[in-house]
Amino acid sequence: MEAGAMKGRRVHVIGAGLAGLAAAVRLARAGAHVRLYEAAQAAGGRCRSYDDAELGCRVDNGNHLLVSGNVAAMAYVTEIEAAATFDVGDSAAFPFLDLRTGERWTVSPTDHLFPWWLFLKHRRVAGSHAWDYLQALKLRNAGPRQTVAEVLPRESILYDRLWRPLTVAALNTAPEEASAHLLWTLFAETFGKGGAGLHALLPRQGLSESLVDPALRVLAARGAEISFGHRLRAISLVGDAVAALDFAAKGQVDIAADEAVVLAVTAPVATDLLPDLVAPTEFRAIVNAHFRIEPARVSTGGAHPPFQGIVGGTAEWLFVKPGHVSVTVSAAEPIIDRPAEDLATTIWRDVAKALDLPHVPMPAWRVLKEKRATFAATPEQLQRRPGPVTSHHNLFLAGDWTATGWPSTIEGAIRSGFAAAEAVRR
Repeated sequence: MEAGAMKGRRVHVIGAGLAGLAAAVRLARAGAHVRLYEAAQAAGGRCRSYDDAELGCRVDNGNHLLVSGNVAAMAYVTEIEAAATFDVGDSAAFPFLDLRTGERWTVSPTDHLFPWWLFLKHRRVAGSHAWDYLQALKLRNAGPRQTVAEVLPRESILYDRLWRPLTVAALNTAPEEASAHLLWTLFAETFGKGGAGLHALLPRQGLSESLVDPALRVLAARGAEISFGHRLRAISLVGDAVAALDFAAKGQVDIAADEAVVLAVTAPVATDLLPDLVAPTEFRAIVNAHFRIEPARVSTGGAHPPFQGIVGGTAEWLFVKPGHVSVTVSAAEPIIDRPAEDLATTIWRDVAKALDLPHVPMPAWRVLKEKRATFAATPEQLQRRPGPVTSHHNLFLAGDWTATGWPSTIEGAIRSGFAAAEAVRR
């Protein structure tokens, strides 16, 4: 979007998660006068950092892995001038550990478009053969209603050690339910482009310092008004337009005829505000666990990689961060109702094995449960994802649950914000 393309036009953005921030930044850079409203007292939504008094360190409320081929996320990082806040891997490398066998391997695609790395045993999934990866073509040819488990051979070692972990991590949905078509889109736009698009980007400090705070600084520098503690209670519609926004105790904001509104909230909030909106209705859980670890015990510069996938345990992705280790368990419905201490004990056993640490005593811990973290990436729910344009000519939608073509990831959220901004411009 060209700078100055919307000079002076007022746009109200509701929600300061990554979708809202992406829309707000792009609109502000195009010359719009942005007013950003957030219900919480901090921006970032599911992608932010905070000081945990119990652990005595700063943690991210979840774990999100960016790669160099995430085109929208890379554009956003450039626009908020945050590239220097990331450490970028010199090559594509995804370490794994199978807790059942003790095997370790690293999936290491080369930067060439032709996947000759598949012919090198040390670059593949342990136990797999080069021709096993032709299974990906089954995803490409999958029908719109087929699931991953219906398309890929479940008896294959690649299913257990690559397809299932990738599906669960990226789609937050078990492969028995997850859309094969959506997994193919993700695979084609990452692995399908060669290792050059798979270099990991890890925040040097935290998610807020890399993806949220720089965006707020850009918005402030461009004259945007940012209001925290503003929970939208109702949208007043007159004809085919938004006429006012009701923030309850914070008051009402009238919307002039030439102004626009970008609604960048969760799907349940959006459908509460717009009862006629068709949007995803099923959601999946995520459990995150954080463990306080002294730097002397394990270090990102030591023998262990900064992140690794875990197969055959409860933990799924493990990240070594300053002062702590963080674990994510996606599609967590089978464990979400277990007591937090029980979860911490179980997950810590996996962490201790992965990092060669004693499992007792367990360090200080924090378990965070999100029962409705993302929409369920099933074929049926994909049909309910709306685009950015609504039946109200000045109301637009953003959020990782909208029709971005991507699952509920950082890339999907940012794509939705950019799409909403472009729709406003048009």
